[in-house]
Amino acid sequence: MGKTIMIVDDSASMRQLVSFAVKEAGYEVIAAVNGKDALSKLNGTKIETVITDLNMPEMDGIEFIKQLRSTAGYRFTPILMLTTESQEAKKQEGKQAGASGWIVKPFKPEELTEVVKKFAK
Repeated sequence: MGKTIMIVDDSASMRQLVSFAVKEAGYEVIAAVNGKDALSKLNGTKIETVITDLNMPEMDGIEFIKQLRSTAGYRFTPILMLTTESQEAKKQEGKQAGASGWIVKPFKPEELTEVVKKFAK
């Protein structure tokens, strides 16, 4: 089994776009519609990197990161925020929650996969 990336975004088209980009780079994908859905899909599965949106219903990206970081086995999993938010305060909030990196939408798929490759060792 290949390396697995988790994509968490409430937008179906964004999940498809990110999914396509990382699958092209050879990764397997687990997709979730929000943080709550993502946590329910983990089940101890080894995840190389998580790519999450910030603004989502039920559980946003910041709360998801906090909960993921407090879950045994995922404390050190790289987490990339992929969002339209670019304010420094939001980036700091993400970093304090445990985000490893920040990518602002819109993005180029090849740039995304380069960042993923750096984190997904």
